[in-house]
Parts: sequence; structure tokens; C-alpha cells
Amino acid sequence: MMGFAIVAAHDMAPRPRRQSAERAAEDAALSGPERPSRSQRKREALALQRLGVTLTGLTAAQLARLELPEPLLEAVQLAQRLRSRAALARQRQYIGRLMRETDTIPIERALLALNVKLTG
Repeated sequence: MMGFAIVAAHDMAPRPRRQSAERAAEDAALSGPERPSRSQRKREALALQRLGVTLTGLTAAQLARLELPEPLLEAVQLAQRLRSRAALARQRQYIGRLMRETDTIPIERALLALNVKLTG
């Protein structure tokens, strides 16, 4: 006995064509700016954390001239007093988080004016 295959109507429908790489790039350009990749966000966060570590190496007089926001100044001063390696690592991460909430351009300019070499 011979068997017959039943073909559904949806199996006979034409498949959609794949987009070419050129068209995909054009569509991406038209959709607007994409958010930064996770790697890019990590690089930016690490750069801000390094800037915060630079702040921990300054003297009290130099810190006063920077006019840092109060929470950031307190975090930097605490980091300067810490001796535990693990506690210092956590404090540096906290400083990095505070730096992400702060406009860093005036801080960077003030550090350049003080001739402070940026860490990293």
C-alpha cells in the first residue's frame, strides 16, 4: 500500500526573504541611536571609578578646591582612612557609583588645573 503525504496550506506558502546586510544596516540607522552595549557601559563605569580612585590620592586642601558634592567628598575621605583591602575595594565601587551620578567634567578640569595625573 502506498502512503500519501498530506501537505498543509501553510507549508506551501512562500517563505519571507531574508534581509540583506545592507538593508538591515539601513533600518538600524533609521531606527535612531541605540543604547550603548553592555561592554561600553562597563568601560565607562570603570573609567569613572578610576577617576574616583584618583580623588582618593589627593590631599584635603586639593579636595576642598574641587568643590565635590557632599556625598562624594565624604566617600572619598572615608576611602582615605580605610586600611582593609576588601573594605577599600567596596568603597571604590561606591565612589564609582557616585561618580556616575555626578557631572565629572568640572572635576576633570579642576584636576588638570591642579596638574594631577589621572589614574588609569
